[in-house]
Amino acid sequence: MPKIDLSAIPQTNTTGYPAPYAQTVAGRHVRRLASATGLSDFGVSQVVLKPGAWSSQRHWHEGEDEFLVLVAGAAVLVDDGGRMPLVPGDCAAFPKGDGNGHHVVNESDGDAVFVVVGAITNGTAHYPDINMIYDGGTGRYLRGDRTESA
Repeated sequence: MPKIDLSAIPQTNTTGYPAPYAQTVAGRHVRRLASATGLSDFGVSQVVLKPGAWSSQRHWHEGEDEFLVLVAGAAVLVDDGGRMPLVPGDCAAFPKGDGNGHHVVNESDGDAVFVVVGAITNGTAHYPDINMIYDGGTGRYLRGDRTESA
């Protein structure tokens, strides 16, 4: 298998989150490794969080498992169980449908880097702290009751 040149894969910091929820992820930079390397059965991304950045709003997926490995820096995993510090080599798993809202926050003075692996789906994600869902079928963020735009 050929070695992947990360510098050849563009980093993006775009988000589909509506205002004001986009601000917390402004310092999140993502490289979509799976699509850039021809993988199609699952997604793999390298994520760099600048100091103060969040990986996402706290969320969980109905139909997508997620697995995360911190590779550099320090971060804090926030989920329904509380706050857990992460150091390089630490892993976290989020089974689909478990309802455990989670995200990673960089509270350090340096970059935090992790790799996340998950299914490639257009399913539903729930954001319990802000009463929002992502409806993968329509590609829209909605209020939790699905009746109006977020």
